[in-house]
Amino acid sequence: MCSRFSLYSTYPRFAHRIGDIRVDDPPVPRYNVAPGTWISSIRRQGDNPQLTFDSVWWGYKPKWAGETAPQPINARVETVATSKFYQAAFQRHRCLIPADGWFEWLPGTQPKQPHFLCREDREPFFFAGIWTERADGKPGVAILTESARGSAADVHDRMPLILTDDSIEPWLDPDLTDRETIRRFVRHVPAAAFTHWAVSTRMNKPGEGDDEGLLNPA
Repeated sequence: MCSRFSLYSTYPRFAHRIGDIRVDDPPVPRYNVAPGTWISSIRRQGDNPQLTFDSVWWGYKPKWAGETAPQPINARVETVATSKFYQAAFQRHRCLIPADGWFEWLPGTQPKQPHFLCREDREPFFFAGIWTERADGKPGVAILTESARGSAADVHDRMPLILTDDSIEPWLDPDLTDRETIRRFVRHVPAAAFTHWAVSTRMNKPGEGDDEGLLNPA
């Protein structure tokens, strides 16, 4: 699962890994990014081959869905290609969500103990995402998740799908629509690349701050 993350790296730290891109909304440092907010994304819009760095709403709900339909923030890699709710977006509307790390909560702790998970080398990375046009015409996104691997499994049984640099181009390629072809070309970052540590329980409430201190070891 991924229900909170941080993006504090400046755009130049990861721009060189993407190639030619139009920047509509440069990112500002955020340490406590919560669902139901605008988040940074890298995607193609319509038939335009130009990649765009812009903002999307963290909450996925296709415009054809009814009022009572869910608005998920995550989609499971195991079913995203076959679920009617996600299938079209998986085929045509894949995107990247840049991040420096994400938060999970250790089961069985009281109060719930959050952990910050990031790369050992502290490099920013990209979550795999899918987006759809919502009823209001705005783009809404879900972050893909997979079974937790490596040290991430110490904290939670799910983790975001984090792409290797050589997976970025095929993931964003609108001509790749077949699930098995995508699986051949798209890979996740090795489990050994990640680490985690306990952080302040201020993270237990989305509105409890958005500052660098949230990442300090508890």
